[in-house]
Amino acid sequence: MAKKLVLCDCLGSQTVDADAISAGSGLGCSRLYTSLCVDQIDLAAKEISQGEVIIACQQERQRFEELAAELEVEAPAFVDLRDRAGWGEGNATPKMAALAAEAAISVQMGRSIDVISEGTCLIIGGAAAIQAASDLCDTLAVTVLLPDAEHLPADRRFDCVVGYVRTASGALGGFSVKIDALQQVIPGGRGGFELGAPQDGALSDCDIILDLSGGTAMFPAPEKREGYLRADPSHPPSVAKAVFSAAQMVGTFEKPLYVRLEESICAHSRAEKPACSNCLNVCPTGAITSAGEHVAIDPMICAGCGSCSAVCPTGAITYDAPPVDTVFRRLTTLASTFRKAGGEHPRLLVHDATYGQEMISLAARFGRGLPADVIPLQVDALSGFGHAEMMAALAGGFGQVDILVSPRAELDVIEGQTALAKALAGTDNIHLLQPADPDALCDTLYDQVDAPVVCEPVLPMGTRRQVTRLAAKALQPQATILDLPENAPYGAVLVDTDACSLCLSCVSLCPSGALGDNPDLPQLRFQEDACVQCGLCTNICPEKAITLKPQMNLTDAAFTQRVMHEEEPFACIECGSLFGVKSTVEKITEKLAGKHAMFANSAAAKMIQMCENCRIQAQYHSTDNPFQGGERPRVRTSDDYLSKRKDH
Repeated sequence: MAKKLVLCDCLGSQTVDADAISAGSGLGCSRLYTSLCVDQIDLAAKEISQGEVIIACQQERQRFEELAAELEVEAPAFVDLRDRAGWGEGNATPKMAALAAEAAISVQMGRSIDVISEGTCLIIGGAAAIQAASDLCDTLAVTVLLPDAEHLPADRRFDCVVGYVRTASGALGGFSVKIDALQQVIPGGRGGFELGAPQDGALSDCDIILDLSGGTAMFPAPEKREGYLRADPSHPPSVAKAVFSAAQMVGTFEKPLYVRLEESICAHSRAEKPACSNCLNVCPTGAITSAGEHVAIDPMICAGCGSCSAVCPTGAITYDAPPVDTVFRRLTTLASTFRKAGGEHPRLLVHDATYGQEMISLAARFGRGLPADVIPLQVDALSGFGHAEMMAALAGGFGQVDILVSPRAELDVIEGQTALAKALAGTDNIHLLQPADPDALCDTLYDQVDAPVVCEPVLPMGTRRQVTRLAAKALQPQATILDLPENAPYGAVLVDTDACSLCLSCVSLCPSGALGDNPDLPQLRFQEDACVQCGLCTNICPEKAITLKPQMNLTDAAFTQRVMHEEEPFACIECGSLFGVKSTVEKITEKLAGKHAMFANSAAAKMIQMCENCRIQAQYHSTDNPFQGGERPRVRTSDDYLSKRKDH
């Protein structure tokens, strides 16, 4: 059943052309309502009852969802046409059609696991912690960790201990805290409570941590650690907010599994030699750790920022809530529908669901709103919108990409991905916007120079690496080799042929198969398209003969193996078969023959110049060879046994 778009002009405050939107988006449209959430709520009920509808209003989403629940039907989908298009300047019809078509895309739901919190809460701090415990003890199972006995209360509705936290790990529903100098209360006796002897290394498990100590946060990126609440004890509103949040953290919660890890293609290390650590370097929460030849991701700590997915060179880590190909489909739908509805040279504005959405809404309600050619794209993980997505947007029909950076976004990751995308696209039409207020956002967007689409739109399909290459060829059709910034995940290896001994240790450990050998000849081969610039070859090379060169080769030569270094093979002096490298065998012979105890005589020295089979044969037939045992006894027969009987 095709989806139907239910339109409302919000008391006539916006111009909505239902026929043009329908023609551009391919969706059937309702009649144009004017007060669907109030005066025409009965008509809204009729539309929702029909099912498979998209209501063009986000502001009153809760009201329409409650209406659907009353009607006992499935909740409708929603799209915001007013704030993002209708309250802007210019002809917004093509943008409305594009946004409506995007809303109709079916999105695969991400994976998730259940997290259970039974309400065990550890509160850390002094006087503020005691007050918080008093407020929460009827709701949660509270223990207060005090730095000293100064604020030790007589209230026995909750437990109090004295000590300090040495380490803490985990997240909501599974925190583990190690406490040193732990002293427990001795509840008996008259006067103030006494404390027991201090103990180090005490372990405590809890579901929630409320940190009112006023000190350094116990975790990196503390605002992203679920179940860890932190507030300034001298600021009562912050403390009250944290206490209220803690009281809500009881029950079963759905924890999204934001990313997917394919361990087999991870280029983290091989044979205990380090290689790629991009994801480890950018993860703000510490959810990613080294696990031998690959990394490991703790889903309970992962906050879904998407940085790891953006910087992973092999695609071992991919964003999975939703999958990355969903973003490519959304970009294609927005650009193609905008053109189909009569628009030209659209600009893309990428923003998050909190800060960015609020900026756009405020700009629309109280300012000029967005220009008619600026199409907003809301993403769950702003830093996960990496160079591949930027390239897909530019090659897919957008003339410019603007990223509205939120204060809590991983700016260093976004800046690095932007620099890489600019080098690949050969354009500066990618901007990071950090406006001070909604009016400044509007001024920036309206003052920008028109950015025409520079190529015939392409369809982004495949992996992020494949999409990037396809987009780069479309945006720079005359280019052959593009120089890229340092640490780019594309490039070549340069081999110092004078230093290389063709030991091929780099080949045996290359995680992507970019480096290869020739089983018949001493050769080092390289396929540039497969190289992820992980650096393992440079780390493992004993002669330090390999260096990396960040670049993208847009020619077909990138898909073929080319010989980086080769030498003449050595012919076995016995059978003539080729083996090893001639120069290496000659060097070894020169260094060892007659100079080492194992090769003191000429017969032993000649074994250096023999192939594997001939060397074994020579050793077997030599005097005191290692394969020779004692003389075998004669085989006994029946005659031997019979002769013994005759003798007796």
